[in-house]
Amino acid sequence: MVIVHGAVAPGFEDVRDEFAAVLAAKPDEAGAQLAVFRQGKQVVDLWAGDGITGDSLHPVFSSTKGAAHLVVALLVQDGVLDLDRPVGDHWPEFPAEISLRGLLSHRAGLIGVDGGFTQMELADDRIIAKRLAGQRPFWTPGTAYGYHAFVIGALTGEVVRRATGQSIQEIYETRLRVPYGLDFYLGLPPELDSRFVRARPTQPLSDDVVIDPLSLTGIAFNLNALSPTNLAGFGNSPTVRRLGPASAGGVGNARGLAGMYAAALELLTPPTIAEFSRLHTPGTDLVTDDKNKFALGFEAVALLYPSLGPDAFGHSGAAGSQALADPRTGIAYGYAQRQIPDPAGAALENERLIPAVLRCAGLGQ
Repeated sequence: MVIVHGAVAPGFEDVRDEFAAVLAAKPDEAGAQLAVFRQGKQVVDLWAGDGITGDSLHPVFSSTKGAAHLVVALLVQDGVLDLDRPVGDHWPEFPAEISLRGLLSHRAGLIGVDGGFTQMELADDRIIAKRLAGQRPFWTPGTAYGYHAFVIGALTGEVVRRATGQSIQEIYETRLRVPYGLDFYLGLPPELDSRFVRARPTQPLSDDVVIDPLSLTGIAFNLNALSPTNLAGFGNSPTVRRLGPASAGGVGNARGLAGMYAAALELLTPPTIAEFSRLHTPGTDLVTDDKNKFALGFEAVALLYPSLGPDAFGHSGAAGSQALADPRTGIAYGYAQRQIPDPAGAALENERLIPAVLRCAGLGQ
């Protein structure tokens, strides 16, 4: 029996029931959290699982990208960055002729480096950017798209640093995390380590698919390195969580993820949301084989969850996390868990939880 902790606002009781139902099939050690804001007010705050509280902090892997892209969206909205300006105008060493728009939509072809990165390198966005500046693209920039899994935050982060003199992490801290009190960190302070919950891989992991380390998929996920990247090892690394690399090194909980997207709905204007939520990548992802995957940096989540409005935007993470904003409904959603699914990515529970949230808000079928 699943014991669900936390609270929901009146009218959202069915979300609690759905949360309990979807977790009933998972082992207690998986653990999960769910948080929802509506029009800036928290209406769902739930958690379950052995050793998990509402305050527990998880490695959220690629849900980190949402924070990085939100910083870029704010800078574009402020006029500091221009989506159609060549990246090379800010960063002359950049090895691809492509605009910031093309970079954000994973079209640069700079998914990794020959020989791979060490884990210490993957923890440091400045080192990633420096190495990529000397890398030939893996396809002609602008002609196709492929998931820049471990590097997109470092690439856009270097553009941000050249344009502003600050890192994505610094801007996120001062413009978002501190003002909104977000429990989601791009660089976890040491004093919060006691709240950190290590990610657990599903056992046994699938062994029926072998990825060629020299394929585009293998390169993007750093399997071509002398020591291929292990997801749980990366997320649990003290160096990674301390430095908070902007592609996949964030640490937070469901409240923090949902709170960030609630802040996004407050801060971003309708034209900015329209631009950053519009599908920019029709066709097939060369790295993951996904179809119609990305808006501008964010994932085109309305295509994954049809009950959402067409301008919804967000990003999932390898350990099952999903975080998003739905401007049509004013809903901001965050889900996080301890156990890495097999295959890694947004937990299937989100396909039931998101419609349940919208139904309780009177906004879904």
